[in-house]
Amino acid sequence: MQNKAEQDRNQEATVYLGNLDEKCTDALIWELMLQAGPVSNVFLPKDRISMSHQGFGFCEFLTEADAEYAVKIMNQIKLYGKPIRVNKASYDKKQLDVGANLFVGSLDPQVDENTLADTFGTFGGLSEPPKIARDPTTGLSKGYAFISYNDFEAADMAIENMNGQFFGGKQISVQYAFKKDGKGERHGGQAERLLAAQAKKHQLIPGSSTPAYQYQGQFAGALANAPTATATSGYPPPPPAGMPVYQPQNQQPVYPNYPPQEYPPSGYPATTTGVAGAPNGYAPPPPPPTGFPVNYGMPPQQQGAAAPPPPPPIRMGFGQ
Repeated sequence: MQNKAEQDRNQEATVYLGNLDEKCTDALIWELMLQAGPVSNVFLPKDRISMSHQGFGFCEFLTEADAEYAVKIMNQIKLYGKPIRVNKASYDKKQLDVGANLFVGSLDPQVDENTLADTFGTFGGLSEPPKIARDPTTGLSKGYAFISYNDFEAADMAIENMNGQFFGGKQISVQYAFKKDGKGERHGGQAERLLAAQAKKHQLIPGSSTPAYQYQGQFAGALANAPTATATSGYPPPPPAGMPVYQPQNQQPVYPNYPPQEYPPSGYPATTTGVAGAPNGYAPPPPPPTGFPVNYGMPPQQQGAAAPPPPPPIRMGFGQ
């Protein structure tokens, strides 16, 4: 668990760990992150005097794929009762913070961060653990907290369902928090929503559903407007114009503009009364041409040729 210099660290394969309990150690974080993939290094910045970590750290994996997998399965899991935050260390915090930040007022003093995470997490993904304002001396709650979501849809749903509700014995207020620039403007404005939508479209924030690759070949989207077969048509729809279709020789395609093929084929005359022992009541096929082998793979015998000699008798035992 050596501590690499930041410039020597593979930032694309490194995850940031936040909201760590004071009981967490380098060895514990190593064992925890090992569940996601091979770990190269763990670093928890520590105070030089008390030698206790400051509640956050970094974990470097061998590959970038392992780091992305760790973000998916480790974020918001509880360690010593506290949900930890795990995200890529190379992400810009301003890029992750879309502005879907809520203020929760009139909070009961007995409500803790875990309760807020369990309750408000039902409306959508949290970008970071809930923060309860506490007295720095006593650690008691000041009666309000902040919730941050990954998107505005989840924040709007939380306001709609939780504002004015009784939570922990007190009626709470839930609304968008004020911005930190001190101009008295709250989050959730149209400009922030537009920027968040663009970031999600370009897969810069969690929750983007745009595929990384779309087919752009010659016939891309050719089937989008193709007619579909109906239950009464009895025939499949024709292919789109310009799309190549394999058609065997001497065989008409079965489409609505073509009559069905005749059965039996030419050379197999049908009978009205049926032939005993013949399948489907049709006459047997004509005999094969002269000289055509009919013994299915065995070499044909010529007329008047002598039969092959029988195999020698099998002798059992020795000396007979």
